[in-house]
Amino acid sequence: MSNLKKKTDVWTIISFTLLALFIIFLLFPIAQLLKEAFYTQGAFSLDAFHKFFSQRYYYETIWHSTKIGFSVMFFSLLVGIPFAYFYSFYQLHGKKIIFILCLLCSMSAPFIGAYAWILLLGNSGLITQMLRSIGINGVTIYGEQGIILVQSLSLFPLVVIYMSGAFKSIDNSLMEASESMDCKGVERFFKVVMPLTMPTVLAAAMLVFMRSFADFGAPVLIGRGYETFPVLIYNEYLSENGADYHFAAAISVIAVLITALVFLLQKYATSHFKFTINALHPIVPKKPKKASGILMHIFCYLPIAISLLPQFYIVFMSFRNYSYSVLRPGYSLNNYKKALTKSLQLSVSNTLVISFVTLAIIVLIAVLIAYLVVRRSNVINHAIDTISMLPYIMPGAVVGIAMIIAFSKKPFSLTGTLLIMIIALTIRRLPFTSRSATAAMMEVPMSTEEAAINLGASKLDAFFSITVPMMSNGVIAGAVLSWVSIITEMSSGIILYNNNTITLTISTYESVTGGLFGVAAVFATITTVFTVICLVVYLMVTKSKNDMELIN
Repeated sequence: MSNLKKKTDVWTIISFTLLALFIIFLLFPIAQLLKEAFYTQGAFSLDAFHKFFSQRYYYETIWHSTKIGFSVMFFSLLVGIPFAYFYSFYQLHGKKIIFILCLLCSMSAPFIGAYAWILLLGNSGLITQMLRSIGINGVTIYGEQGIILVQSLSLFPLVVIYMSGAFKSIDNSLMEASESMDCKGVERFFKVVMPLTMPTVLAAAMLVFMRSFADFGAPVLIGRGYETFPVLIYNEYLSENGADYHFAAAISVIAVLITALVFLLQKYATSHFKFTINALHPIVPKKPKKASGILMHIFCYLPIAISLLPQFYIVFMSFRNYSYSVLRPGYSLNNYKKALTKSLQLSVSNTLVISFVTLAIIVLIAVLIAYLVVRRSNVINHAIDTISMLPYIMPGAVVGIAMIIAFSKKPFSLTGTLLIMIIALTIRRLPFTSRSATAAMMEVPMSTEEAAINLGASKLDAFFSITVPMMSNGVIAGAVLSWVSIITEMSSGIILYNNNTITLTISTYESVTGGLFGVAAVFATITTVFTVICLVVYLMVTKSKNDMELIN
């Protein structure tokens, strides 16, 4: 009887409950997606895949997305690694400001940056008009180069954040030893620093590539005929002849295979550089020489300024007078008045409801998974952990398509509801918070729980009263970052929304595509305000003690 009770304790029940939820809301949609891709009218068929690879227009989008992904990865590493190196190894003026601005850059959505650059370098943009006045024509934000620019400016801060943490893990004695062997400056950077941080470089590179590859907002706003994979999925799902689930599902499967391949290659490469470095003697930033110090400050502040100024320009433009896409003289609140008639209140309320409910679910599940993986390691719990990470390699558009296919008919008729958007965002953003929760859980000593249980507390009481508070900082920090991504989510929401479930990001997109530039500026401004609020909350939680070190 005691053995049966032990086997069926509350944590076992939680394990099976979580497993059941993942089967219903993650594995079932994936299975339905695969079924839709490989079966037509109940019979196995590869017609959709043949259609894709037989027409250049379709398969060329793979090359487009891959090319953009690697280009953005290259430029993000090119800027982010030296940036992080200067930040970590040298005394720079305004370090806290650099830290805060870098965080803000990382939290900003690429699609807002894309719209900001339309206002600056679009056909009627400020910079475009200035260049025309001095006889320079042909400079534009539209097309492949524009997508690479916007995404690079949005994603290089992630490299900075990852690499800064890695650089701070290097023991200073290694630096001193290399100097004693006359290995300094650039030579030391490539022969000592980079090999020590190669696992982090690969992790950051993979994250940037996958985010770029899966991005929908920037390509759809400024692509102008340069179609990427996520945009193709969306366009085929909303085909002129009606929703083609079969073809859209096939494209989605191809997208998952590509991202999974990149993920596995990164894991394989990382395994060859896998080692642990402990900074018993942390790096002591030194004062740079005058000339090099100036260049370092320029190198750090300039990319941030270029990344952020266009987005703050949106705030300014939200008060300008617009007649659709035509800018008129003067300033007013007309754009805000128009936005109120364009579902502003509904967009804000939906965004808040979706973000807070999703965040609450994510935090709860992430904390439970962390405990099960660390404290009750077994096959089922490791399976839950592995399954929960599957959305990490799934572009948002793929998740959206899978949700529509799985939950558009009975018994799960959820299409067009806030609930389906909450489910999609939960499974999309759970991996990031669960990683941070697991890392925080590993730092909680088992003895504290045992002491509480010995004093009469139940296992659940010990968990919620002792364990959860001790891991709260790591969990909340990861949750806030997930909160930002939920607020700015577009790739899955654009497929799942309707007029009743529209959010701020989708309202921005609809306004831009509808030529309502002033109204779009209002929606983008409010989204930016929410992003800043998230940043403030994050800084309050972490109290800036971890200095450019975010939870993976």
